[in-house]
Amino acid sequence: MGSLNFGDDLFINTSDDIVEIARLAAEVDTRIELEVFDTGHIQLARYLLRKKLIASPPLFQLCLGVPWGAPADVETALLMRNSLPTDATWAAFGIGPAQFPMVAIASVLGGHTRVGLEDNLYLERGVFAPSNASLVERAVNIIESLGDRVATKEQARTILGITEST
Repeated sequence: MGSLNFGDDLFINTSDDIVEIARLAAEVDTRIELEVFDTGHIQLARYLLRKKLIASPPLFQLCLGVPWGAPADVETALLMRNSLPTDATWAAFGIGPAQFPMVAIASVLGGHTRVGLEDNLYLERGVFAPSNASLVERAVNIIESLGDRVATKEQARTILGITEST
């Protein structure tokens, strides 16, 4: 949802580019995931929602712990969650060692989560994850240990507005 210094790299997403992506997604009736790496990205998404350039209800992914983006901590996750539109579906993730703490934080704050080798290679310090499934299993254990429940495939489809033909 915007440009970002990502460590030593630069992700460039101009407002015009984002509007064009939203227009093309609407043309093919595709719901887009709004990846936000900082609070300004949420403000841009809210603006595009007001202008009806992004369909409601929006799907936000809070991306935390990326170097020079929003930090992966409770305060930032809470601030970002509280900045979302009330009808938003949201998930959060942390990269690297923040992945599993963010699973717990997202669950406690009422959101969803994402884990995977794209964001983290380790099950724990010094132990490589053999697969995405092993990361998912650990996330499920964390969520269930907090007294929350993991969505079934059918529930996830409903939450995300995915139909069988989608």
